[in-house]
Amino acid sequence: MTAPSYRAYAIRYADRDLLRSECYHDWPAYDLPDGQLVMSYFFWVIEPLHDSSEGPIVIDTGFADDRSDGRKPLITSAEGFELVGIDPAAVRRLVVSHAHYDHIGNLHLFPNATITIAHRDYEFWAHDPVARRHQYGAHTDWRGVELLQRAQNDGRLETISHQTEIAPGVVATDVGGHSPGQLIFDIAGENGQIALASDAIHYYEELDNQWPFKILSDLAEMYRAYDLLKERADAGASLVPGHDPLVMDRFARADGAAGEHVVDLGRAL
Repeated sequence: MTAPSYRAYAIRYADRDLLRSECYHDWPAYDLPDGQLVMSYFFWVIEPLHDSSEGPIVIDTGFADDRSDGRKPLITSAEGFELVGIDPAAVRRLVVSHAHYDHIGNLHLFPNATITIAHRDYEFWAHDPVARRHQYGAHTDWRGVELLQRAQNDGRLETISHQTEIAPGVVATDVGGHSPGQLIFDIAGENGQIALASDAIHYYEELDNQWPFKILSDLAEMYRAYDLLKERADAGASLVPGHDPLVMDRFARADGAAGEHVVDLGRAL
């Protein structure tokens, strides 16, 4: 039997300029000068190489067009999927790393996909009244949450807990921290392990310096997620944060015109 392996892509679809003080929790406590950052916005696609009958797995869907205020869209989400040959209507498996607005903004493009999400994240955003409080609710897309609820009613929603192999060679772990059920992914890449952090870390420097991100649901869980991701990186996995423009420099660009927006996470530089 062929061992499972995947070709993995990160697709950058937007950027935003901001300051570290806007990005990190309690920045003044570090007594460091402020500085400029670029926040890049990504979603991800993994294509199985071990079984041609399996279709691609899409991880997150980007923000909706009307949530681009203050951000610089580079391409639409639909254009990004097209760059890697994805027809959203034909996708059978969509995974939501967490239900913030920039990860569930285009669920309507995937009417036939089974959607996988952490049980904790779904229950919080779909059913907990606290999620409607401003400090939480401003970070989601309520239309996307409604589409998750519709998917559940239609039998297309799969919720997972703790650590789950969601496909051969793809393990999702609920680490929480940034969102109540934030997922990270261990992926058997074609050239070695890939640790896709999504927003468990936004930047490489966040992990290196142990600077918790400003948007969080549980600070202790965020720190514990840092420890897990550092273990994976120390073991040789290619670490992929959720919003760092350095991802575009640390991995090889995709071939052809797609290379302006797409990197191959199996080819670290």
